[in-house]
Amino acid sequence: MTDHPLVALAADVSGTHLMDHCRALAQWVKLSGTKEEAESLRYIRARLDEYGYRTRVILHDAYISLPGEARVEVDGTSLPAITHAMGRPSPTGGLTADMVYVGSATTADFAGKDVHGKIILADGIATPQVAALARDAGAVGQLHISPHHHLHEMCISPVWGSPDPTTFSQLPATVACTISNADGSPIRQRLATGETPRVTLHANVDTGWRKTPILEAELAAPGATDDTPFILFSGHHDTWYYGVMDNGGANATMLEVARLVATRQGGWKRGLRLCFWSGHSHGRYSGSAWYADNHWDELDRRCAAHVNVDSTGAIGATLLEDAAAMAPLVALAREAITEQTGQPYKGKRKNRSSDESLPALGVPSMFGTLSEQPPSPLKMRNALGWWWHTPEDLLDKIDEANLTRDTKVFVHVVARLLSDTVLPLDIPAHVETLQRELTDLAPRLAGRFDLAPLQSASETVLALAVRLPGSGAASNPARLNASLMALTRILVPIDYATSDRFNHDPALPIPDWAILQPLRDLAGIESGSDAAYLHMVSARRAANHLAHALRSASSLLEDVLA
Repeated sequence: MTDHPLVALAADVSGTHLMDHCRALAQWVKLSGTKEEAESLRYIRARLDEYGYRTRVILHDAYISLPGEARVEVDGTSLPAITHAMGRPSPTGGLTADMVYVGSATTADFAGKDVHGKIILADGIATPQVAALARDAGAVGQLHISPHHHLHEMCISPVWGSPDPTTFSQLPATVACTISNADGSPIRQRLATGETPRVTLHANVDTGWRKTPILEAELAAPGATDDTPFILFSGHHDTWYYGVMDNGGANATMLEVARLVATRQGGWKRGLRLCFWSGHSHGRYSGSAWYADNHWDELDRRCAAHVNVDSTGAIGATLLEDAAAMAPLVALAREAITEQTGQPYKGKRKNRSSDESLPALGVPSMFGTLSEQPPSPLKMRNALGWWWHTPEDLLDKIDEANLTRDTKVFVHVVARLLSDTVLPLDIPAHVETLQRELTDLAPRLAGRFDLAPLQSASETVLALAVRLPGSGAASNPARLNASLMALTRILVPIDYATSDRFNHDPALPIPDWAILQPLRDLAGIESGSDAAYLHMVSARRAANHLAHALRSASSLLEDVLA
């Protein structure tokens, strides 16, 4: 694809421009809804205005949580600590309770332990998964032991976006703090020997509704109408501390991609919309969730794909082989990474992170984090560097060469999505992932639940989908692209979501082909048991749902091929 006219723009990525943006954005601590965040957005908006984009700032209400001062007392000795966004503030005088060690705080670690009314002690960085388990088990506090001496800020809410009346009760119910490994290890050791140290958590958390901004910038394709599709290119703008890597590097990448592709606007087949989100760090993706809710119809009709960018250009970030992409976009991700970096690409499933607020709606997406650190013995939540979510995320964590390399990859994918006559969405590859899941599941359900009809239906969809590129449909690109988008609206939600198309799943892991989970659950239940009968009900409904989706996909393909 190196002779592709817009992809060739990757060679023009300017490290100087990128570093100028990073230096500018390094001036501000960008907490969600603050005046400093607004000042930083003004810088970004001014650059986009210069590049010819139509820009606007949207202010909306969001449920935001800003951690304040925290400390942990152990037998009267005060330890340095941080608290976490969406955690509960401690009562006057602090929260004192018995403590129970839960290891890495997995579901298995909680099993058989009575933590009701107690403080859990957990190894590792605070996460929504741990907060949800602690809430459901009746714990009143959670104390995390960092993998090292750095304390990592986190939002621990499992509720995606701002809560509603049905999800408000799912917010964290614990006072949450993190201490260093050096301070936490002795507590863990004392508990192991049967001691009962007196532990008190002090945490100040400011949580409530605030006005937060979204910066939207748009440039249309030549001859565009109100129905012309567009590519959404997004990244969060709010930060922990100065956040020069996370997410200043990514914001710089967005600006450079926007600058370059605008110079070849005449070759676009569809428009480009950039969104800089607030509420990522302090509202559990509240900005992108609000945007999905309040632009639902437009996104459903017109958004062909979502490219997300997070934490580009870090020092030591040498690995790109695991960059995530939904199945229809894996081939594009592989092409861009191998051509622009020379690295092989393995890929991984697109998970619930990085403002991934559109899967239930059915928009295919790719990336988020792109380059990562090599494996480390530290039990980090991700591979973005020891400085991630700490005050050390400063300009010295950006490597100009790495930032230039990463930005070239984003130029490549955005250029193709904008200018390919036929959208580079690989529907057959997506259906093949479903077939592999069904092939794996069928013997586990043999004699109990017949998957043959679903396997046959998936084979029909695949056989029809592989005919699209060489069919007469290719002579009508607009109709073919509309069909590809309609197919993603059918297949993406049943793979990457469990909610309906108008809601958001929790910020917790989603299994591959989530629609199949009731069938997997049935396979793990003893045949003939009461539990098996219960699971048979949900399995049948899931199979009906999948069968309907596959029939809809087949009908759509038959129509366009005809």
